[in-house]
Amino acid sequence: MSKLDEFEIINKFQKIFGNKNFVSEDVESFSVGKTKIIVKVDTLVQSTDIPSGMSLNNAARKSVVACISDFAAKGVRPEFAIISINLVSKISKKQLDEIARGFQEASNEFNVKILGGDTNQGKEMVFHVCVFGIADDIVQRSGAKPGDLIFVTGPFGYTASGLEIMLKNMKKIDSFAKKAIKSFVRPQPRIEFGLKNKNYFTSSMDSSDGLSTTLNEMAKQSKCKFLIDTIPSNKEIEKFSKNKKSLERLVFHGGEEYEIVFTCSKKNKNKIIKNAVLTKTPIIEIGHVAVGKRVFIENKKKFVVLQDLGWHHFKK
Repeated sequence: MSKLDEFEIINKFQKIFGNKNFVSEDVESFSVGKTKIIVKVDTLVQSTDIPSGMSLNNAARKSVVACISDFAAKGVRPEFAIISINLVSKISKKQLDEIARGFQEASNEFNVKILGGDTNQGKEMVFHVCVFGIADDIVQRSGAKPGDLIFVTGPFGYTASGLEIMLKNMKKIDSFAKKAIKSFVRPQPRIEFGLKNKNYFTSSMDSSDGLSTTLNEMAKQSKCKFLIDTIPSNKEIEKFSKNKKSLERLVFHGGEEYEIVFTCSKKNKNKIIKNAVLTKTPIIEIGHVAVGKRVFIENKKKFVVLQDLGWHHFKK
């Protein structure tokens, strides 16, 4: 297993399934009669996703948010969820109460009805969430066209900063540290913004695996070149980073942001800005789409390749 990466594993399964035309998306869909069902599944694992200092309440809520965010990027309203939980044998009643309340918070916050699920026992806690919705279509990753503008909701860098602060158990918890930690443990998916702008996005994707990963995947599927001329950060994040290389790591490769990365035609820019104001969503224009392939970022008035260094399971 250590010799394989995540994409090789997925390709292996698809080959065995016989699905040669499989295209990776944030969600999957199937039809029951004339009704198109949209579904997303995500897994949160204790050893890799719940750092010390993160409550089980927030962990349970975040496991649902991971699915909600993908629905937001696709312009689909989530409606139902099924949740499977794997618990350790010595879990306390207090911990169980925290987990249940976290799922209930997410259910109330995003108006998603939890239908049921499954309970199991194992060596660590695992939350496996499956969310369902209904839509005529979704915004795909592959629709970007030369001339389109590239936007993100944001800014980026808070979650990577927050995780770094938590893992290093930093003693100085100032206003920035509190904000950064909160962004990691209590992410806010951009569901209303995604729903309002669904018809204006030419392509879109949730950014939780890291901005560099997201941009590279969208450019690849759209068969276009993405040119990035603006780093979507702010003065707080720049101050926390040690240098430009550190800033780029926090912004482009950190991951765990549940933001929307999207492209749009120039003619729809003002409509999207208006909807951003209505939904109180900060958006940042970071570049444009051109003929070619790969992703490039401006550095000293030259464009250099932005490598995909976001989160990948089974990294070599």
